[in-house]
Amino acid sequence: MEQPAAALPDDLVDERMLSKLKWRSRRGLLENDIFVDRFFKRFESVLTVKHAQGLMALMEISDNDLLDLHLGRKTLAQVQADLERDDVSEVLNMLRENPKGQNEAS
Repeated sequence: MEQPAAALPDDLVDERMLSKLKWRSRRGLLENDIFVDRFFKRFESVLTVKHAQGLMALMEISDNDLLDLHLGRKTLAQVQADLERDDVSEVLNMLRENPKGQNEAS
């Protein structure tokens, strides 16, 4: 009997994983919650396993460091050297994306 294949980095996350990601991404600073909420509104239908891994790594850091990353006041290396990975960088760029015509609080 064949074993089910493990999730590949480019596989989309399922509803259960998406729910866990949203729960884990709740933050103590309103500013971070705004970035994260906007991220999920824009990308939840296309999030991959790779994105989930990058997001979970970002959610392990402090609220202040996360805000500094969002605002570009610190680099990943300045916050934590092991965060300098493709998955984390890609998710951070997605978090920073702001659709034209929207202010930062939208």
